[in-house]
Amino acid sequence: MVPIMIDRRLFTNIDWTLFGLVIAVCLVGILNIYSATTPYKVVGLPYYIKQLYWMSFGMCIAFAVGSIDYHLLEDFSYWFYLFIVLLLVAVFVVGKSSMGAKRWLYLGFFNIQPSELMKIAIICTMARFFNNFHSVGGMSVKDLLIPLGILAVPAALIMKQPDLGTAMLVILIAFSMIVYVGLRWTTIVSFVLVTIPVLWASWAYLLRPYQKNRVLDFLDPDRSRLGSGYHIIQSKIAVGSGGIVGKGYISGTQSQLRFLPEQHTDFAFSVFAEEWGFVGCLVLIFIYLGLVLWGLNIARRCNDRFGGLLAMGVTAMLFWHIVINIGMVIGLFPVVGVPLPFFSYGGTSMITSMVGIGLLQSISIRKFMF
Repeated sequence: MVPIMIDRRLFTNIDWTLFGLVIAVCLVGILNIYSATTPYKVVGLPYYIKQLYWMSFGMCIAFAVGSIDYHLLEDFSYWFYLFIVLLLVAVFVVGKSSMGAKRWLYLGFFNIQPSELMKIAIICTMARFFNNFHSVGGMSVKDLLIPLGILAVPAALIMKQPDLGTAMLVILIAFSMIVYVGLRWTTIVSFVLVTIPVLWASWAYLLRPYQKNRVLDFLDPDRSRLGSGYHIIQSKIAVGSGGIVGKGYISGTQSQLRFLPEQHTDFAFSVFAEEWGFVGCLVLIFIYLGLVLWGLNIARRCNDRFGGLLAMGVTAMLFWHIVINIGMVIGLFPVVGVPLPFFSYGGTSMITSMVGIGLLQSISIRKFMF
């Protein structure tokens, strides 16, 4: 029997700063979920215990992904992309419906959400494409045709589910990587000119009534205080009532009296803001800022273009989740179903984010090994 050889450098070069920042957010998130779900009557395991399990499982996945050479993804990225696209198609055939949307596939013991996996797939696919692509002076409109085609297929399928929030995130991740590679000024101008009629057509023909209501409620929350605007109004009350130092742990009236909807998932930050105030929010945001900057640092220090693109894509994924979720709960963006990474309750979001952390870990470790 051939012994399995494990490179000891994998352990000596682990990026503990990266893991430390992630664990800090996870633990604060678990404490917040405990507070947010105190008023709930839960059958079975409490939500905070489930989140602790998801965190532990996610960390194991992050370690496993970090131990794999990320260069292997370059060979399989297109196949991975195609597989996830097929899963997105399968959602419409055998998918599980919930609240008027088909987003889940039931695999016997658990459900998976292919649109979440597409975030990782689009990062790997774009990284491989741009690694083999070189242009002088930035990308032209013609150069963008292939990557935009790669992006359009999953984005359209995810919007059809409908899941506008995830589709928007996939698009933002891809465009962040495109900007990282570089664009010509003429390309930027052309893109702006094309975007205006596309947005108008999307509003007129693609968006569903409830999605339009979310945009209208963002512009005027008072138009439907007890209807579609209820979420954002209650969230802003919770955030504003926290003041400078907050009302104290498990002492927020909006959450404990259950005025705040989805308070352990999409609006978990509102619970935290009410209980810990401006000071607590500032600390949490600085931890997130450290995580994003550390991801950019890994991309900058990477020894090869493919790894740098991967790190940039993962960092963009985390950045846009953070910005959109916090912006949503304080009224800067329309309400969309975007969780706060490592903080909001949810297994699929936790695993997807941990896979991203594993990729960053793999890139960080191997800058010392080659």
